Amino acid sequence: MDHGGCRVGVREDRRHRDLNWDGAEIRRLREHAGLSQRELADELNARQQTISEWERGEYAPRGTAARLLTRVAEDVRFPFEAGPSADEGPDPSTEETGAGVEDD
Repeated sequence: MDHGGCRVGVREDRRHRDLNWDGAEIRRLREHAGLSQRELADELNARQQTISEWERGEYAPRGTAARLLTRVAEDVRFPFEAGPSADEGPDPSTEETGAGVEDD
């Protein structure tokens, strides 16, 4: 992807694309953004019932829905705490270093 002559790193793009959102994080995001379940559903082109089911932990957003949640989070400067998807595993750049400092 080209942004004014600078190439965006694939690793960074993949990390933000494949976040694993749990119900508590979705609710925190929605409240941080000042949105009702209906309003968040409208942003994601989903049903309000789907947002409710995610927040209760009945289902988890995957694929496009997870990426759209991430985009909303970035737009409202939500502090990310959602982990990588089960398919991806931990991001080595966020693992603890020998000095006890995390990059993330």
